Amino acid sequence: MVSLSPFATDIHYPSGDGEPVAETFVHLYAILVTLEVLRQYLAGRQATVLANQFLYYAQGYPKLRVAPDVMVIFDVAPGGRDSFRIWEEGQVPAVVFEITSKKTQDKDLETKRDLYESLGVREYWLFDPQGEWIEEKLLGYRLARIETEVEPTDRYIRIRDGRSEPLGLRLQIEGELIGFYREDTGQKLLIPSELAEELTRESQARRQAEQRAEVLAQRLRELGVDPDTL
Repeated sequence: MVSLSPFATDIHYPSGDGEPVAETFVHLYAILVTLEVLRQYLAGRQATVLANQFLYYAQGYPKLRVAPDVMVIFDVAPGGRDSFRIWEEGQVPAVVFEITSKKTQDKDLETKRDLYESLGVREYWLFDPQGEWIEEKLLGYRLARIETEVEPTDRYIRIRDGRSEPLGLRLQIEGELIGFYREDTGQKLLIPSELAEELTRESQARRQAEQRAEVLAQRLRELGVDPDTL
């Protein structure tokens, strides 16, 4: 992270650049679902999940920025931001997801990968929902301490087990989306459509239980038993 002296306090840091959020509907849907699933998962914790917001990493240099498709930052106040400035929040993202394509392959695999590595982003995930250049669709990197001839340094290594250590989740491909599973329980984190279906099933089961209870109460009354006294 690059910092300047306090005199650079009136510099404007835009919250957008007018560019499209995603290349296709498939990419947009993957971004929005990933955002909402992780937001629900981390609700109540000192963390925030942002999507396509500018990440500013050099105080005083508003052009030095990147807009991760989805980023998770721990140990910060929950809630949305129009942008995220590392020097103000005191934290860098722990996990970044880029929803990639053949068109953005070089930038995602080289430029952004090098940047996130240098910033200390613990995990970097590339998800190719249409399988345009990543055959298995999901490619992950994790920071690890590497011994070099000069001194030990943190470098990205491939994630081979599909686990996100900072999130405590296991990731697997489910069509054009990433499926997220809790490591402690194995439970899947439901996407919005699955949550709606679950709520519908619970509502139907509750109505059926109420109907059965009413039928039983009526039978008891017919037998001369007041169900309210039981």
